[in-house]
Amino acid sequence: MSDVVAITAIAAGGEGVGRLADGRAVFVARTAPGERIRLREGVKLHKSFARGELAEIVAAAADRVTPPCPHYAQDRCGGCQLQHVTYEAQLAAKRAIVGDALRRIARLDVGDPEIVEAVEEWRYRAKLSLAVKSIGRSDLRAVGLHPYDRPASVFQLIDCHVADFRLMALWRELRPRLDLLPPRLTRLTLRLDREGRRHVVAESTGEPWHNSEALRAALPGGETVICWWQPVDGAARVVAGPATGFPPTAFEQDNPEMSTIARGWAVEQLGDLRGAVVWDLYGGIGDTAVALAERGAQVVSVDADEKAIDWARRRQAPRPVRFIAGKAEDVLPTLPEPSAVVVNPPRAGLHWNVTLRLTGQPVSRLIYVSCDPATLARDLHRLSATYRVTAVRAFDLFPQTAQVETVVVMEGA
Repeated sequence: MSDVVAITAIAAGGEGVGRLADGRAVFVARTAPGERIRLREGVKLHKSFARGELAEIVAAAADRVTPPCPHYAQDRCGGCQLQHVTYEAQLAAKRAIVGDALRRIARLDVGDPEIVEAVEEWRYRAKLSLAVKSIGRSDLRAVGLHPYDRPASVFQLIDCHVADFRLMALWRELRPRLDLLPPRLTRLTLRLDREGRRHVVAESTGEPWHNSEALRAALPGGETVICWWQPVDGAARVVAGPATGFPPTAFEQDNPEMSTIARGWAVEQLGDLRGAVVWDLYGGIGDTAVALAERGAQVVSVDADEKAIDWARRRQAPRPVRFIAGKAEDVLPTLPEPSAVVVNPPRAGLHWNVTLRLTGQPVSRLIYVSCDPATLARDLHRLSATYRVTAVRAFDLFPQTAQVETVVVMEGA
C-alpha cells in the first residue's frame, strides 16, 4: 500500500491514528499527530479498522523528537510508546485519551481534563519486570524487554531510561551473574522499596532457587538486597535476606512520588472527614488509608493481597485503621455504613457487585482512581444512575508511555 496517510491523533495504546482511503481508521505505532506517512505493504485490515507499519515519514510533525533511549529505535522496545514526541505533546495526547473515553464510553459532556505533569520525565520507575527467553539450544538466555511488534521475542536490556538509577545499578551488578539465577527462569523483577532495600524476584519453573545466597553475597551492597523465588502460578517467598519488611509482590504504583501527589489531591476532594466512616477499596499497602486517617476518618481498607494487608497493619497511622484481607465484592456486606468511599481498582475496573452496592446504596462522596480510561469510563456510565461527576483530573505517572492515571470525584445524586 503506497497511499499517504495523515495522522490526526494518538490512541489509548500510544499508536498514531489516521484514515485509509476507504474510511477505516488505521493505527500506526511511532507516529505523531500532524504527520503525513506512507505505510508498508501488508496492512492488516479488519472490519472497521486497520493496523499498519510505518514505512516512511513524508512530512514530520513539529512535535517529533529523537528518542534518547537507544533501545526505543534499535530494538523497537515496547516498554515506552511516546519517546518520539515532545513531553508537551505526550501530555496533550493523554488529556485527549481520557477526555475521549469519558465522552464516548461514559457519555459525559466534559472536555479534556487538566493533567498534572510528572515531577521527573525520566528515571522515575521503582519497579522493572524483565522477560526471559532461551537463545537456541544453549544455556544462554536473553533477559530484557519485548519489541512492540514482536511480543514473543526478547532483546537484551542494557539500560532502561525510565527506570530509577538505583534499579539500573542493580541490573548492571546482576548481568554478569545471571548464572546464579534459577536455571529455568521465566521472569525477573527488580524493585526498590521505601525502606531503602532492593528486591530481586526470580520466577521460574522446576526446582527452587538454590544459588540465591551466593548471588546476594556476590553483589556489591548485597546486604540491602533481598532475593525472592516465585514458582510459576505460585506465591513468592524470601530465599536470601531478611524475610520481613516490604512485600515486593504487592501492588504499588511504579512512580511513588507522582502517586503521592495524585493520592493527596484525591483525598483533599473529600473535604472534612473528622469522624466519618470511609471505605478504602482495593487499598493495597495502605497509603490511601493512612492519608484518610490523617484527616480524621474512621477508615476500613480492603485488599485481596494478604501480604500487602499484613505490611499495612504494621504501619504507623494517626488513628487506628481496620485492614481487611479479602475481595472487595465479598466483604462489602460486613462493612459499616460509609459516608464516603475511595476505589482504586485494577485495570479491569470495578467488580459488578461493587458497582451494584455503590449504586443501590449511594454515598455522599465517591472517589474513583483509575489506571485505565476505558474501564473507568465504563464504570462511570454504570454509576451515573446515582452519581454525578463533579471533578476530573489526570496525572502523568508514566512519562514516555501512553499510560495515564485519572482521579474522578463524584457526589451521590
